[in-house]
Amino acid sequence: MSQDEARFPMVPTLAATLGVQGHRPTVGTRDCKDWLYVLGVVNLVTAAVHSNTLESPRDAKKRTGKSKTRRLQEAFAAHLRPVGRIYPREHHPRVVLVIDNAPWHRGQPITEALRENPHLEFKRLPSYSPQLNPIERFWKKWRRRATHNRLFDTLADLKASLRASLCYFQTMRTKVRSILEGRQRRKAAK
Repeated sequence: MSQDEARFPMVPTLAATLGVQGHRPTVGTRDCKDWLYVLGVVNLVTAAVHSNTLESPRDAKKRTGKSKTRRLQEAFAAHLRPVGRIYPREHHPRVVLVIDNAPWHRGQPITEALRENPHLEFKRLPSYSPQLNPIERFWKKWRRRATHNRLFDTLADLKASLRASLCYFQTMRTKVRSILEGRQRRKAAK
């Protein structure tokens, strides 16, 4: 399985779009420092996608008294527990999660979550090699579908858009599989 997290800003991510000839499309912006972190895992065999979110308003450190790394460690550990339940040890004696070397992928909360789910193990990728993690291709397509050229008023609106796009991908496993395998890039290259 491939595991990673992505951050989604409240401000729109811009991409090429279609418009009416002679009229320039416009997208609003705002000065907003709120983020929504999405922790996700995709099963490379079945193309099933599972995710959790962590809201990170600009004053999160002040509110919780915890650093960004500590909040993400706790969110990642909380994310590992349902993964352990979705893929129980009785049916899946060894579940390998491909992860990068982010600081929130190690530490006490993660050690405790792994102790509760000993059948989960990590395969850490080399530093600065996101191209080796299959879920990165999925993040790109998911982000495009959910956030490009859209301005969100609240984190709840952003979360709803991400959820709707995730529901689409959960029902289109052949599409997810082709994204993970990189088939779309090969078709475009021909």
